[in-house]
Amino acid sequence: MAALLDAINVKRKMYFEFEGAPYYCLESEISTPTARGGQTLVRLKMRNLLTRAVFDKTFKAGDKFKEPDLQMVEVSYLYSDADGSYFLDQESFDTLTLNVDMVGDALDFLLEGTILQIHKFNGNPIGLQLPQQVELAVTYTEPGVRGDTASGAVTKPAKLETGIEIRVPFFIKQDEKIKVYTETREFAGRA
Repeated sequence: MAALLDAINVKRKMYFEFEGAPYYCLESEISTPTARGGQTLVRLKMRNLLTRAVFDKTFKAGDKFKEPDLQMVEVSYLYSDADGSYFLDQESFDTLTLNVDMVGDALDFLLEGTILQIHKFNGNPIGLQLPQQVELAVTYTEPGVRGDTASGAVTKPAKLETGIEIRVPFFIKQDEKIKVYTETREFAGRA
């Protein structure tokens, strides 16, 4: 049987099960009462890992949660089609399929062979965890002109090999490999 967590012990970046679904804690705030006999409350900002919905909910400090049956599986990206995106489990060599809702905009960062993590809940894939940074090649960007900082902008748009467009420093050239933060979609440096 899974261990039980008290609501007061749920901290940021922890996983827990609530009403039969796995959740990820984004923020945790404890409010202690000022009056005698008042109850300690815990406000959690949490993400449902099945629906991706984010919301705030307040619990009593003693409320109990189960630890979810979550697994992180290392996979490599194979390809996508109308039915979904396909990934190869690096341990069992099974092919896992995620539908469009589960993948979201992660395809903006995925090239064939990219290694990433997939969340499994009760043995079924429910979503993926991108690496913090990915390396992508610049397929098109205007050449940078020395002294082109009069506008105050030292960045320019660049189209990457997956099709997304981000802003890069003016010294980045076409066909150069760069690192991109997957969470913020910002330039992270040269690869």
